Amino acid sequence: MTSAAIVSREINFETLMGHTEFRVDPDRAHITVDSDICRDCSVRGCLIACPAQLFVLTSEGGILFNYEQCFECGTCYMVCNEEGAITWTYPEGGHGVVFHRA
Repeated sequence: MTSAAIVSREINFETLMGHTEFRVDPDRAHITVDSDICRDCSVRGCLIACPAQLFVLTSEGGILFNYEQCFECGTCYMVCNEEGAITWTYPEGGHGVVFHRA
């Protein structure tokens, strides 16, 4: 296959996600969200910035987070403007997202 064919090849989101593996650590979330702090946030950048759309606004004004399908990009941590609302660490060895070539 020529390099031009590789560049022009269409790859859609579903194809890419079909080659993505999430090795979830059931005993330790690598991201935790303090919903009490989030209630006072007026920006809520995490709801918009997360590429996997894993942040959800609750009816009480807090934030729920699903770490099981996290891309580990750190975007949520970078856009959060409330000190201590998001705690982000890398998953333990053997856990986390694994990207495979499509």
